[in-house]
Amino acid sequence: MTGRGYSHINLVTQDVDKTCEFYEGVLGFSVVAAGIYRVSEGGHFRHIYLDVGQGQLLSFLEPRDIPGFPEDIETDINSALGVPPVCNHLAFEAGSPEKLQAIREELQAKGIPVTEVVDHDWCHSIYFDDPVNGLKLEYACYTRSLTVEDAELTERFELPLAAVHALTRPTD
Repeated sequence: MTGRGYSHINLVTQDVDKTCEFYEGVLGFSVVAAGIYRVSEGGHFRHIYLDVGQGQLLSFLEPRDIPGFPEDIETDINSALGVPPVCNHLAFEAGSPEKLQAIREELQAKGIPVTEVVDHDWCHSIYFDDPVNGLKLEYACYTRSLTVEDAELTERFELPLAAVHALTRPTD
């Protein structure tokens, strides 16, 4: 069985409207599907789907007044799990190192704190936060073609724990 990429990733949010403001207004993604789904026992979901490129979608689901759902949902996956921000994040494709730098500059111009460009050997990345949901976000681009050796699970380098924590911390 082979896939063709992912269809969508679904995440919970406490505020669909503010989430739309960030993902549409700041990142430039478009809402391509949306709906309100009533629950027979009470409450409802508000659900949006954002096009992040190449037919792949990111969706957010906002539960409201639904029996059995907590009112204060922890949307920051890493904090909820008690792990550093580098662990769980969403990475969007930038296209090229030049486009990655342009995206970084655009995010900064919009007041979004963002890291310096991080060199991962085969790709470059920038990291920043979703200010609504506390999610760690990344834009990345390939800097070379991946090789057979890249697919081997081998030790690549060593770094101090402080560097792990600092990797995705914006410098601005």
